[in-house]
Order: sequence, then structure tokens, then C-alpha cells
Amino acid sequence: MTGRFALMIDPVAADVQRSDFADTFTQVDAAAPALSVGELSTQRGDGVFESIGVIDGHAQEVVPHLERLAHSARLCDLPVPNLAQWRQAIDHAASQLGAGESVIKLILSRGVEHGPTPTAWVTAAPAADFTAVRENGVRVVTLDRGYDLDAAERAPWLLLGAKTLSYAVNMAALREAHRRGADDAIFLSSDGFVLEAPTASLILRFGDRFLTPAPTGGILHGTTQLSVYEHLAAQGFETGYDRIPATDLTRADAAWLVSSVRLATAITSVDGTPLPVDRTLTAALNRYLLSPRT
Repeated sequence: MTGRFALMIDPVAADVQRSDFADTFTQVDAAAPALSVGELSTQRGDGVFESIGVIDGHAQEVVPHLERLAHSARLCDLPVPNLAQWRQAIDHAASQLGAGESVIKLILSRGVEHGPTPTAWVTAAPAADFTAVRENGVRVVTLDRGYDLDAAERAPWLLLGAKTLSYAVNMAALREAHRRGADDAIFLSSDGFVLEAPTASLILRFGDRFLTPAPTGGILHGTTQLSVYEHLAAQGFETGYDRIPATDLTRADAAWLVSSVRLATAITSVDGTPLPVDRTLTAALNRYLLSPRT
């Protein structure tokens, strides 16, 4: 099976510890009606999600994605997901996907308004073709996110460190980038530090050292960034996390946006200023990211 489909998960059954959860999810046609009009994920974006890249039927970095789903659920006061149940649903979905690149999405919402239980489901579909953007890179603009770097710690109710379904701001940022003649955006804190892209993590290269913004200040800790760091460290490169001033963006020897489905994309310019592109390393990173990873 290579088309779109979904698995509706029974979160109540997951309260029981068991080794086989196959009877706790039901496969449905992704194009068919499945959610109530009272579902809070569609009304308010009140839920969390993860997107998992799938290469030739192999779901990538499942454990980090599940751990981040659980972390987001805790931040949003949602029931802690039974990771064994979700893992079995992911394996079932991946086994039905054909050759090539696909994407599996995990969604956990608060459910129907005033309802007793959350709603949970998994979707699977072919991924878009990102060959051109991986080869050609992207132009980015910087956009003020409107929060200082310490806002997440000072105001945890902003949920800045959770991967929530409330993606309207992220999509608005991408539209603004397009209006400015760019392909993507990088968020900056209001006090002038680099954060992340709307749908990707940022990695900068300074000589043989690679830096990414520290996963504080409401930055989502990227699963692909972690995998890239493991690969770079194995190649003998130095990797690290830091508070990165926005002024350092155009000083980088190279830069990438990395994410689970688009993979590694070189940044070719920042706010109109050209940035060096390491095409050899970009191709090597994508070869690694297209290989099976746990």
C-alpha cells in the first residue's frame, strides 16, 4: 500500500499494559470522515504532533520522536501516551508503505470538547519530492518571534517548547518569507538571538565546529539535528550548543536547515546576504539522512 491512510488509536485501551496493541487501533481511509465536529484539534489546535520520515518502509528515529511526543504531551497537560502502543501503530503503518520517501504523522489531541478522553491517530502518506531544494538550497529571512530568550522559562503556559498543533504562526512566517522573496525563515528572539525555522532546526558551521541554538528559550530540540550531530561527531567534527547572536548568522562558513522529511537543506542567503554553500557536505549529510536510522 502506497497511498494515504490513517490509524485511529484507542487511548483508553492503552491504559492496560500489554505486549500486543494491534486491537487498539483501526485503519481508516484518510479521505473519509473520522473526526467529530467538536474535535478540539480542529477547533483550537489543542494537541501535539510529530512527523516521522520513512525511507523504503523504515521509520526513522522513532524513539526520539516518541520521547518528544511524550514531552509535548506533558507540557500541554495531556495524558502521557503509551509509547509501546504508538510504536506498534508506527510499525504497522510503515510496513504498508512502499519504496521511496514517506511521512508518518502522530497526532494526540484533547479530544471532543467536554469529552472524557483524548483523540489519537496516526496518518501515513507519500512525502513531497524535496530533491531540488536539497540540491539548490534555500534563501531565508529573519523574523522576530516576539519573545525574548527567557520567555519559555518565565511563562511556561506559552508552550514554546512543545510541538503543538497550533501552527498558524509558523505558516504565517513562511508566507511572510515568501512575500519578502525568500524560501524560508529563521525566528529571532526579541533580544536578538537565533532560534529556529518554522519547521526545521538550524545548524551553523564555523570552521570545523558546528553550532545550533541551545534547546532552551522555547526551541524545539530537533530529532534530525541530534542525528546529524551524532554523524558529524563520528566524522571527528566538534559539535555544540550555544546562545547565538543574530549577527553571527552571516559570519557562518555554511548553514543548514534540517528536518525529518525535508532532511538537510543548505542556506544560500540570509536577509539578502549570500552565505557560502558546502555542497559536498550537504550531499553527504543527505546520503546519511536517507540511510536507515533508529
